[in-house]
Amino acid sequence: MSYSIQLYTVRRELQKDLPGTLQRLADLGFSKVEPYDFVATADALRSSMATTGLTAPSGHAPVLSADQDKIFDAAQRLGIGTVIEPGVPADRWQSERDILDTAEALNAAALKAAGYGIRIGYHNHAWELQSKVAGRTALEYFAEQLALGVVLEVDAYWAAVGGQNPAELLIRLGDRVKFIHIKDGPISTGTFGQQPAGQGSIPVWDVINAAQSLELGVIEFDDYDGDIFDAVARSLSFLQNGPVKA
Repeated sequence: MSYSIQLYTVRRELQKDLPGTLQRLADLGFSKVEPYDFVATADALRSSMATTGLTAPSGHAPVLSADQDKIFDAAQRLGIGTVIEPGVPADRWQSERDILDTAEALNAAALKAAGYGIRIGYHNHAWELQSKVAGRTALEYFAEQLALGVVLEVDAYWAAVGGQNPAELLIRLGDRVKFIHIKDGPISTGTFGQQPAGQGSIPVWDVINAAQSLELGVIEFDDYDGDIFDAVARSLSFLQNGPVKA
């Protein structure tokens, strides 16, 4: 199993010192990162990734609301193979028509991305699971409308906040899920309560084992009340050491 880190986790540190932050992540043992909104920083990221040996199999960018050609060009330069839409607002998940419109837009983005050799994905928050459409969660209904090859990155923490058992959700979503966001904490909308993997209420190993077509686990903190580098190091150590044997 391979692990990455969503760079939003260290966004404040990146703004102060991008090369130094990437070097520190590499020194902690990361070999992969997941950039976010990377068009503006593509050149700096590319240079520092080359220096540190980091790669970016996936990245977040607003493909449904920004210039797709600029996004896909930047993704190519960074070696990002899967560009993930980071989220669509909650009010767009309340009706079948709105969800179908979003799926159609993402499918169209996937057609354009294919010309760049790039795959498209979607990342959830809580509201896609809180909303129910046609007898199932809005996220599951949405997944059924996606074209073959469009993938999901399931944020297990926000799925739990949305009222779902994240492991059971992953089983239901099946092969569509290629990435997961791994974070832990008290299952609350209060992001500063988030904790290193294995120290909160998320059954991390159940989640990982439920994702049967998983390509990459991505460590993420939305916020953290402490030293963020210490927190991500503890998460990575937990994951690399594997489940505790009884």
